[in-house]
Amino acid sequence: MKKLALPTPRLPALQARNYRLYFLGQGISLMGTWVTMVATVWLSYRLTQSPLLLGLVSFANQLPNFLLVSFGGVLVDRWDSRRTLLITQTLSMLQSLALAALALTGIIQFWHILVLSAVQGLINAVDSPTRQVLIPKIAEKPENLTNAIALNSSMVTAAKLVGPAVGGLIIAVAGAGYCFLIDAFSYLAVIIGLLAMRWTQKIVPTGDNTPLRFSLVWQNLKQGAIYAFTDPPIRTLLLLVAGLSFMGLSPNVVLPVFVSQTLHGSAHTLGGLMAASGVGALAGAVFLSQRQGIRGLGRLIAIASSGSGAIAIAFAFSKSLWFSAFCLFLIGFGNVLQFASSNTLIQNLVEPDKRGRVMSFYLMAFLGMASFGNLLTGSLIEAIGIPAEVALSGGICILLSVAFSRKLPALRALVRAAHPELSG
Repeated sequence: MKKLALPTPRLPALQARNYRLYFLGQGISLMGTWVTMVATVWLSYRLTQSPLLLGLVSFANQLPNFLLVSFGGVLVDRWDSRRTLLITQTLSMLQSLALAALALTGIIQFWHILVLSAVQGLINAVDSPTRQVLIPKIAEKPENLTNAIALNSSMVTAAKLVGPAVGGLIIAVAGAGYCFLIDAFSYLAVIIGLLAMRWTQKIVPTGDNTPLRFSLVWQNLKQGAIYAFTDPPIRTLLLLVAGLSFMGLSPNVVLPVFVSQTLHGSAHTLGGLMAASGVGALAGAVFLSQRQGIRGLGRLIAIASSGSGAIAIAFAFSKSLWFSAFCLFLIGFGNVLQFASSNTLIQNLVEPDKRGRVMSFYLMAFLGMASFGNLLTGSLIEAIGIPAEVALSGGICILLSVAFSRKLPALRALVRAAHPELSG
């Protein structure tokens, strides 16, 4: 009798126990992070009524990523990634507890939010590249990496879907302080997951093990930069991500002002719009999680980035809550496709011993440039208003996509020549 062929698992990364623990714990923690994100932007705008100062909060949070994450990448290549993540997650929990204490006692001021946002940014400068390095290790098999990155994006976007809606509800019912308190306790989930991981063999850093000196850190950073920016495919992807992050829609700055000035809504409205973006992002992540290999990701990046830019222009002139939510759904879908696909391509192209440094440059482009974009967005909103600023951002994203599309055939040929083992 002919045996029935069992279907290949569509989510192979979840077959790895360590990845399952990380996926569950980090998912809960990130949900708390988005609860705090809504509380932070809402409380900041309520205290200041200034789009510029709202942009300054996001700038303070992301600036350390731009300035220091590359040094964090050097350290991550040398340190035990699980132990490092335990430390950074514990520090993040203490930061959220400080925000909760200030808010619940009623003494919180704008400068408190600004300083603690910068503190979280410093922690993220090490935490973010550590998570990028940990994922390939806990995925266990190289062929699971694409699926692991897509699932990681789905985890982030599912948290973005649920967190803002929950945060808006908590703000309306109990106040922003309880959002910060819930976020603090959510870090326990990822800490417990990391402690529960088991290793069949000792996981050691892939980088240099010589004693650490500043001169050596600088030398390692320089080596990583030369490697990343002399490799045409990696360089082009990093520059595209930087441009899209800098000029793309900045929801943390745009949406509180849009809800207040255009829709005349409340914290519920803000949470609903952020949740709409999260639904789109989740749909994009689910779509990516079904893909096998990297073939066609370059074309997908080009289509998604131009599509997100066009939808942003439509959103700029919306006066309807439902149409705005629909636009944000599409933008969330496109954003996940373009950024998660770029992440996947770079992770597949980079040499393992340089992964921490190269992914730190990715985070500089993705998160660090967004900090400058948030500051610029706040300034432009005050100068020319929401519709003109969002439309301008969308138009520039379309131009960046066109430039990338023109380079794509040559980049594809280079990847095939240098990495014949890859499928795209």
